[in-house]
Amino acid sequence: MVFPHSRQAATAGEQPAAKIPRLGILETSSPDPARLQLWEAFRERLRELGYVDGQNIDFEFRWAHGKPGLLPALADELVQLKVDAIITTGTPAAFAAQRATAAIPIVMATGVSVGTGLNQGAAGSGVNITGLSDLAPGLSGKRLVLLKEVVPGTAHFAVLWDRTNPSGALAVPEYRDAARAAGVSVAVQGAAGLNDFDDALSAMAAGGAGGFIAAPSAMFFAERERLAALALKHRLPAMFVRSEYAQAGGLMAYGAAIRANYLRAAVYVDRILKGAKPADLSVEQPTEFELVINLKTAKALGLAIPQSLLRRAHQLIQ
Repeated sequence: MVFPHSRQAATAGEQPAAKIPRLGILETSSPDPARLQLWEAFRERLRELGYVDGQNIDFEFRWAHGKPGLLPALADELVQLKVDAIITTGTPAAFAAQRATAAIPIVMATGVSVGTGLNQGAAGSGVNITGLSDLAPGLSGKRLVLLKEVVPGTAHFAVLWDRTNPSGALAVPEYRDAARAAGVSVAVQGAAGLNDFDDALSAMAAGGAGGFIAAPSAMFFAERERLAALALKHRLPAMFVRSEYAQAGGLMAYGAAIRANYLRAAVYVDRILKGAKPADLSVEQPTEFELVINLKTAKALGLAIPQSLLRRAHQLIQ
C-alpha cells in the first residue's frame, strides 16, 4: 500500500507516488473560532469536489494575526514551499502574495482587486490572481443610509479606514459621495494598527460624529470585539461590513455573507488545479447581502431601532 505522505523512495518496478497538491493560505486575520469555521467551510467544499485533506491535498496556513506588516514574510515562506496555489484573505494579503510571486496562482477569498493596483486584467493577460471581490458598487453608500436610519437626526458621521489596506482608500470616496447625496457630512479617521483604534474613535466623538462606519479590513475583522467595545465606550453607533462584527457586539452590519466567498474560493482552486489559468477566471462581485442588528448593543446605546429596519434585517441579535 502506498501512503499519501510517505517519503520513501519508490522501489524498482514501482511508480513514484503522485505529487499531492499543496495550498498556501495567507490569512491577514487570527485563527479565532469564527475564522476557523470559514476555513472549515472552504475545506468541506473542497471535499465535495473530491479533495481530501492528507490524501490528495495538503494545506499550509500562515496567520498575520491582524498585523499586515507580517504578510510579506509569510507570503515569501509560502513561495519557498512551492505551494500550488495561494489563497488570500484581505487586499493586503493579496498584494503581499503577488509581490512574492508572479508564477503561483493566487485566489482571493476576500479582498478587492479592481482599482487597488492589483494586476488583475483581461482574460489571456497572463495575470496570476483571481477570486472574490468585496467592494460592490454602491455598497458603501447603502451602509451610510442604513446607519442614518438609526440616528435620523444626525448630520455628521465618521468613517474608520485601514491605512494599510488599499481597498479602504476606494471606500472613502464612496462614503463622501453618499454623504453629499444624503445631505450629511463625514470625517475620515485612519488606523494603521491596533493602537490607533481608541484615538480614532475618541476623535470621532470629540468631533461630534453621530456614528461611524468601518471600511472593509481584515485587520479590523481580527479585532472586531475590541472595535465593538470601543464604539460602546465612546457612545458611537457603528456600522460594519460583516455579520461577525455584529455578533461580536457591533451595532449593525451590512454586507455579503462571507461564508459564500470561501465556498466559491474552493471552486476557483478546483478549476486552477485542473489546469485553468487565473487570468481566464473573472473576479466575482457579491450579489446578495445581509443586514444584521445587535439589539443588545442598541439598548446599551439608548437607541430605538425603527420597525421598518427591523423588518428588513436578516438577523436580530438579542
